[in-house]
Amino acid sequence: MKTIFIYYLIVINIVTLLVYGIDKWKAKRKRWRIPESVLILLAVIGGSIGALLGMYIWHHKTQHAKFKIGVPIILLMQIVAVFFYLQKFQG
Repeated sequence: MKTIFIYYLIVINIVTLLVYGIDKWKAKRKRWRIPESVLILLAVIGGSIGALLGMYIWHHKTQHAKFKIGVPIILLMQIVAVFFYLQKFQG
């Protein structure tokens, strides 16, 4: 089960990183954009590291408080949740 979870996190973070890059590409070309709700949802479902990397690699959404503050908070909450989950099953 742990292996599946790790693979899931790897895949969702790669997908999230790519989606942030695609949205930045679309923004530069004034094309149809990926909704902000989708970008945040990707972070919530496990892609918060990919979201942070995407924000800073492509300088995308770094001026929006929802992303600048929200994504790190999501990541912190995910780290805390995993920590407590692991503590529950180690003891």
